[in-house]
Amino acid sequence: MIEIEDIPLLDDALMIAAFEGWNDAGEVASSTVEHLITVWDAELVAAIDPADYYDFQVNRPRVVGDPGDRQIEWPTTRVYLARDTPLDRDVLLVHGIEPSFRWLQFTSELLSLAVETDTSMIITLGALLADVPHTRPIPITVTADNPDIQQRYDLEPSRYEGPTGIVGVLSDTADRTGISTLSGWAAVPHYAAASPSPKATLAMVSRLEELLDTVIDRADLTEQAAAWQRGVDELASSDEEIAEYVEALEQSQDTTELPEASGDAIAREFEKYLRRRDENP
Repeated sequence: MIEIEDIPLLDDALMIAAFEGWNDAGEVASSTVEHLITVWDAELVAAIDPADYYDFQVNRPRVVGDPGDRQIEWPTTRVYLARDTPLDRDVLLVHGIEPSFRWLQFTSELLSLAVETDTSMIITLGALLADVPHTRPIPITVTADNPDIQQRYDLEPSRYEGPTGIVGVLSDTADRTGISTLSGWAAVPHYAAASPSPKATLAMVSRLEELLDTVIDRADLTEQAAAWQRGVDELASSDEEIAEYVEALEQSQDTTELPEASGDAIAREFEKYLRRRDENP
């Protein structure tokens, strides 16, 4: 059961969803939604009853608070509403934990909320460990199954086959319900998999900027990404095998991504820089 606060009438709302767990290497997806909750000053408007969906021996409740004012915080999925955003629409931000049970019922509850709030699009976020070098831009893959959405955003359909997580179930069910969906996935260097991974989070935020045609406040994310880069550089320089492996990954990626140095790609990056500068003079 989902507990809903008083939600005002929304128009053409957008939902962005991320779930901790199997879908969230380096905590990239959940960190991205947490970042948006902070910079867009989003307010909690709904929470799912955790008793129906979570194994508390897997996702244990936590004791929080100061002495004399301590309480149990239960693991669950929460929905936040952001109205003060650079977009001309309201945004529902879903920060959740992949459920242990009843995935279809869990998905149905979230989609019922989406329908009730006139949500017209859902963007699901995820991250996986991959053979990519930390010294290059973090790859973000965005796919859509709806041909109209593919054409509008210049995307490819997903060709993945294999096990899926709650984001895959949510996206598939939403598409069948008639709600447009996009799915964005970050590829996190597997040899630098410790959480968090702010460089990948920054890359995800940048890709969302492109998809939504907006500028998102970076806060201290850029500095965190630079510190992460320095830390992994030190790790690689101190281990000859890792250094050789990173060099091999660099050569492989540079060979396959030469088109990214095209004039169009450079022009897009320069346009993003100008927009961000105008937004934050």
